[in-house]
Amino acid sequence: MKKVAEFLESKMPPKDKPILHTAYDAFFTFAFAPKSTTQNGVHVRDGMDLKRLMVHVVIGLQLLYLFGTYNIGHQHFVALGEYTGFFEGLNLKLAYGLIKMIPLFIVANAVGLGIEFWYAAKRGHAVEEGYLVTGALIPLIMPPDLPMWILALSIVFAVIIGKEAFGGTGMNVFNIALLARVFVFFAYPTTISGDQVWVAGFDEIAAGAAPTYGWAEGAFNSLFESLSWPTFNSASSIVDGYTGATPLGLAYEGGWSAVTDVYSSQQMLWGSIPGSVGESNKIFILIGLAFLTITGIASWRIIFSVIAGAAVMGLALNAWGATPFMEVAWYNHFLMGSLLFAAVYMATDPVTASQTSTGKYIYGFLIGAVGLIVRVLNPAYPEGWMLAILFMNAFAPLIDHYVVEANMKRRMKRLKNRSTSLPTLTEAEVQSTAEAATA
Repeated sequence: MKKVAEFLESKMPPKDKPILHTAYDAFFTFAFAPKSTTQNGVHVRDGMDLKRLMVHVVIGLQLLYLFGTYNIGHQHFVALGEYTGFFEGLNLKLAYGLIKMIPLFIVANAVGLGIEFWYAAKRGHAVEEGYLVTGALIPLIMPPDLPMWILALSIVFAVIIGKEAFGGTGMNVFNIALLARVFVFFAYPTTISGDQVWVAGFDEIAAGAAPTYGWAEGAFNSLFESLSWPTFNSASSIVDGYTGATPLGLAYEGGWSAVTDVYSSQQMLWGSIPGSVGESNKIFILIGLAFLTITGIASWRIIFSVIAGAAVMGLALNAWGATPFMEVAWYNHFLMGSLLFAAVYMATDPVTASQTSTGKYIYGFLIGAVGLIVRVLNPAYPEGWMLAILFMNAFAPLIDHYVVEANMKRRMKRLKNRSTSLPTLTEAEVQSTAEAATA
């Protein structure tokens, strides 16, 4: 393998061809670990460069990708009243999920990495690796039917305005994936909010609405028929009484009882509900949490404090109890929406989060508290983690500043106390001590 790496490195285009050199270098350093590992000397370096660190996060997302892709298809057929058992019509659900998921992933990465490559070539340095995680997160937080041009426009805004304008990876103030989502939310709100957008494949979620399969029906049905598998049927329609409402929408209207009339706690725990692709399966999010904390990639302090902040604010709202949503038990909030996903994968962004240990606790706690306030008290947007994290991104440097200032004041106080407690020597004692030292 070492000889292969050396051979491929020898074929790298020269730097006077910046586009080719940048592209080749990006793929080479992705495939091979850096050579700057410790051989001798005092500096400790290992093979965990930024690319490999980011790849760990992408690995932690794979179960969510697998489940979310399948759940896109599952929710589509539940709306039609077909194959309502989770594992019924498996081939159709997986195929339909891939039809929706693959374009999201390709556009998210092609546009974002294209911008990264252009800026890297323009500046004459290697491609920055931060977009590996951003490109993996964006498809998981967008509606499956989001128009591709809106997705592309949101990524252009997020990467150029949110990152490159500040100097690139490691210099951005705000989480790039959330900037892309917030752009869509404020610029094209009807494509990302409400109950109509989380079930794919229909022009509107209403009884009698027919699915839109397009080319997929002809492309897949002949294969499925040859295998005696279920096939797509464009003559189907949404069954009476189906709304596509998410647990959060139901909770806002009628509290926890309205949620459990439609979805069981087990459904919400395992994620067989409408919602963002990556947020629904809480079990797989917890597996990702364990993987990222054990490997040291994500800060457990931030995750713990986000959960604590949401729990404390949930208890406070329970005590207030002015609306049905406020009466939802604090622990049930963890079954709905993207609270856990935001805590594990969004709040822990190492660039935009607080850097000090104490600051991480404060930063995470405020995200949990503010996010739940927005979720419960904001009638226009019954979810708050995107806004809470971006809000706290702006305050993270200020939190770290005051934590460092407080540490410095405590140390100065200890130093002054020590200096005043030292005994004062007479001139004769100083002289005798000096003579003894030179004897």
